[in-house]
Amino acid sequence: MSLFSRLPEPETSAALQPLAERMRPRTLDEFVGQENLLGPGKPLRVQIETDNLSSMLFWGPPGCGKTTLARLIARLTKSEFIPFSAVTSGIKEIKEVMAEAEKKSRSGLRTIVFVDEVHRFNKSQQDAFLPHVEAGHILFIGATTENPSFEVISPLLSRTKVYVLEAHTTPQIVDLLHRALADKEHGLGNERISAGEDLLFRIASFANGDARTAYNTLELCAKSAMPVPGAPQSSGFEDESSITGSAQPAKHITPDLLEALLQRKMLRYDKSGEEHFNLISALHKSVRNSDPDAALYWLTRMLESGEEPLYLARRLVRMASEDIGLAEPGALAVTLAAKDAFDFLGAPEGNLALAQAAVYLSLAPKSNALYTAYGEVLEDVQKTESDPVPLHLRNAVTGLMKNIGYARSYKYAHNFEDKVTDMTCLPDNLSSRTYYKPTDQGFEARLRSRMDEIRKIKSCGASS
Repeated sequence: MSLFSRLPEPETSAALQPLAERMRPRTLDEFVGQENLLGPGKPLRVQIETDNLSSMLFWGPPGCGKTTLARLIARLTKSEFIPFSAVTSGIKEIKEVMAEAEKKSRSGLRTIVFVDEVHRFNKSQQDAFLPHVEAGHILFIGATTENPSFEVISPLLSRTKVYVLEAHTTPQIVDLLHRALADKEHGLGNERISAGEDLLFRIASFANGDARTAYNTLELCAKSAMPVPGAPQSSGFEDESSITGSAQPAKHITPDLLEALLQRKMLRYDKSGEEHFNLISALHKSVRNSDPDAALYWLTRMLESGEEPLYLARRLVRMASEDIGLAEPGALAVTLAAKDAFDFLGAPEGNLALAQAAVYLSLAPKSNALYTAYGEVLEDVQKTESDPVPLHLRNAVTGLMKNIGYARSYKYAHNFEDKVTDMTCLPDNLSSRTYYKPTDQGFEARLRSRMDEIRKIKSCGASS
């Protein structure tokens, strides 16, 4: 068989291929996710549909569809296709294929060279592609899980367009699992397997954005599931009731089976239902009540149930401003640092950063003074007239503006001994309002003392 083929031929029969391989989409419409790249009218989709491509790099996490997209491009464009693996291919193989591609190019045939895990190629190996990419002998498509800015040589990087692929969301993976259970031609449809929605969600959450992992888990469950007593074992299964459970299944995947295969406990959880809101409420109120043990428990329970860690990070940031505020100004920095740490480390190591933030918030002094003040300001903004900015607070950037009173009577605080003036800065209709009322907790006690000092200076008349 030639090194060149319109499509990469499977090395094994379909019956022996893993479920993840059999379920690869065969059209762009079957491709799930990456709507920002492949949605209708998006540039990459248009390039594929018009067969007007240039060399490119796909950068994204495992199981997000990099290889699948490269194969779709090969299927849908008029190109010869050569898959390369940086794990098994060396400089000798690269040179042989490049020489053959150059001959094809002279005959008017275009060759797509797909390099999986291109970051594993060293500089010399990457250099071997460069002259052929530059001369147009090949259309280069690389796939990498690592930042190409650091892992791909600059000359090759400058000649390729980098497309960033995102990890699949949990609902997207659940949709893929539904398809696999219903698909008779490529999936598990003929095996009449039932699986509850909660269980599919659990598989999807465990996969952490990796569709291949989710398929592998579902296939392992299907192979390990016991037949339902009394169920007919024929393959005559005419609808998608394997998912809905509306007909008698031949096999049923149970939570206990999945727990045994994952070696992790199945926790009751509905990401979009009442249990989700119950648990986040428990976490928030435990932090507010300064209970670090309870905060750790509810945080860990949500993480182990499959909750999105960055959702929890966002909620911790909110707690820092809503329940702690200026009683401990460092709380906001701690929660944002925890979010960045999780982005950097991922799970499970990044979970500790979230736990650290939850304990810090629990032990920090509490104040909702800022939260209350913002609510009062918001109410005034919505319910009172929008008075114009007082003239003395406006900048007089032209002579006309100065002549009609802009900046007149403005008092520059730095010219005063106490750096405070008795100048009114609120609109006239709200000049008597006091919104922020600091508590005596933590750093706010100092702020409260400072506000009392400022009021005293203003009442006595600021001196210059």
